[in-house]
Amino acid sequence: MADEPHPPATSAQVRRWRRHLADELYEARVYRRLAARRSGEEREVLLALAEAEGRHAAHWAVLLQERTGAPARPSRPGLGLRLLALLALRIGSVFVLALAQQAEARSSYGREPDATKAMAADEAVHGEVVRGLAARGRARVSGTFRAAVFGANDGLVSNLALVLGVAGAGVGSGAVLLTGVSGLLAGALSMGAGEYVSVRSQRELIAASAPAAHAPAVVRALDVDANELALVYRARGMAPEEAERHAAEQLAGLPGADAGRVDATGGSAADDDGEDVVGSAWSAASSSFCFFASGALVPVLPFLLGLTGWAALGVALVLVSLALLATGAVVGVLSGAPLLPRALRQLAIGLGAAAATYLLGLLFGTTVG
Repeated sequence: MADEPHPPATSAQVRRWRRHLADELYEARVYRRLAARRSGEEREVLLALAEAEGRHAAHWAVLLQERTGAPARPSRPGLGLRLLALLALRIGSVFVLALAQQAEARSSYGREPDATKAMAADEAVHGEVVRGLAARGRARVSGTFRAAVFGANDGLVSNLALVLGVAGAGVGSGAVLLTGVSGLLAGALSMGAGEYVSVRSQRELIAASAPAAHAPAVVRALDVDANELALVYRARGMAPEEAERHAAEQLAGLPGADAGRVDATGGSAADDDGEDVVGSAWSAASSSFCFFASGALVPVLPFLLGLTGWAALGVALVLVSLALLATGAVVGVLSGAPLLPRALRQLAIGLGAAAATYLLGLLFGTTVG
């Protein structure tokens, strides 16, 4: 018995199918562009995602052709997907993966009557796959990202608070500008110096915990029966049985082992001073200086451009508010959280601190006056 013909598609169905077709085609394009900027396993995973999105697009194309009798034409995709495809072409960074993760999480196939159950399941799995790829990227940029966002945010909030506090005390625009520039330099130098000391101290701690240079050389002269090498492993936190076993394995391998590489301490004998682990102190200091200074420059920019009084303060507030919203949104993108709540939280915290300082400046100015 022949299949009964389907009823003609409604205009609402056609619009929905065309939108799904456009979304799938653009998502496939995003993954292919991301794959072009990667290699190895990540590239293969992204290409597999693009192929899956292509299968979903074919589903909507066939549905449109069968139910309308006309060639399948996708509608114009949403602004978010078009922007995502552009970013994938230009930068292909973890930001794009984080945005793609959010796009996958917004899939409506679970509520779409014309999507198959397999397609809905695919989209759920795609979200987890992209989440895993984004997690790799987040791990790679976490240190730099933290320094950039929090350094710039510290500069924005602290210098805006300083500028508003001084302005609240009733001093002139020249004094406000001098105070803002001084706060920028003092804060950036302090941040840079603090980061240098922090990283340098961490490297020194790592170096102090690293194996002594002469430790591997004495292993060959140890009493095999006494096996005091086990004490080294126990001092490093191993259980007695595990320490004895590990030490026995080390001693058993001595005849063919390289004396310069014998692990006598539970770590590598070739450990350096920790630079590979925590990075360069000078690099961290310069980055921290630049990030803080870039944020601290925003509140004083109107004064540098010649504005004075309330006009300068108003422009400073607007510029800092936009910058705080941007840093909050960046945090939201990389954390996979909604952008707007993170942006508004950053704005509220920054402006709250600035308002408190301004009120203190008003009180101080009134008291002195």
